[in-house]
Amino acid sequence: MSKTLDVYRDWLKIADADRPLNHYQLLRLKKFEDDLAKVREHYRKMNSFVRKYAAGEYAKESQDLLNELAKAMLCLTDTRRKSEYDASLGRKQAGSTKARSFEEILLATKVIEQPALDKARNFSKAIGVDVRDALVQQKLAKYEAVLPAYAESIGLPYLDLTDIPLDIRLIKQVPPMIARQHSCVPVMIDNKQLLMASPNPLDPNVEEELRLRFGMPVRTVLCTPANINDVLTKYVPRDGSAPEPVPAAAAEPVAAAPGQPAPAAPAAAPRPAGPLTPEQTKDRLIYSLLSLNVGTFTIVGCSQFTDLSGWISVPVGLVLAGIAFAITWNRMSRPR
Repeated sequence: MSKTLDVYRDWLKIADADRPLNHYQLLRLKKFEDDLAKVREHYRKMNSFVRKYAAGEYAKESQDLLNELAKAMLCLTDTRRKSEYDASLGRKQAGSTKARSFEEILLATKVIEQPALDKARNFSKAIGVDVRDALVQQKLAKYEAVLPAYAESIGLPYLDLTDIPLDIRLIKQVPPMIARQHSCVPVMIDNKQLLMASPNPLDPNVEEELRLRFGMPVRTVLCTPANINDVLTKYVPRDGSAPEPVPAAAAEPVAAAPGQPAPAAPAAAPRPAGPLTPEQTKDRLIYSLLSLNVGTFTIVGCSQFTDLSGWISVPVGLVLAGIAFAITWNRMSRPR
């Protein structure tokens, strides 16, 4: 006899009978755990296990649970949100502890050793970039290792965007110009807050614009530049045009677990004809001028080598210019 699936009991081996589970119970942590490395470690293990069911019979349950795990981790690794959440669970105000600097966290977690850090510092001063970027540019560490430490040092969470299903409809609500110019995309709405992923903390002006647009506070979630570029390339139009209609399914399918075939991507819809972009308008003007030059050179050439310059050169030049103009105009009219 089959029994009803309980993802918490059957997948995560959580025996707690009380539901709903709080974030600590969900991630199998002791209550009010403050070790952010341990929070991320538990999240990664549970995320990796749940993703095994992403392409099977329980795909929806898997995606829902992945979102729930991500929300718990993002809350508990965000200094301000964790403090508010702990207070809601009855935690007394803890004594203030000195926050570790970015470099202290790097050394304590053994992401790099002191000589590598010194080299990155020197490179940082020489070319005027942050130490975190200097580490990557000097190939002393990867962003995947550096950014969690950087996020902890400034009190923000870090997330690998490939770990969770993304809400395409939410992404489409952010103006493409903002998304591309500031390298940011929405991850989810959690507890009436919009979580925006970006490799850098969002500019306060951008936060305010998004707050007014969505009608809720905005919090930054750090991710790697590669993460954000992949999402922008996939979902955000380059020319700032209106987004294409979004399918009814809100969530982006999670990548298939190792050894399982990846779900097929939906075929791209043909782009409808619409107003020309500034680039197309510019190209048309350039090709029109080239066509005019063809006609001019033909007229001048014929007038130099024939006695019937007025009767031959002008019509021939106009015909050639017209043909060239028609070809280039038609070519530039095609949607890109």
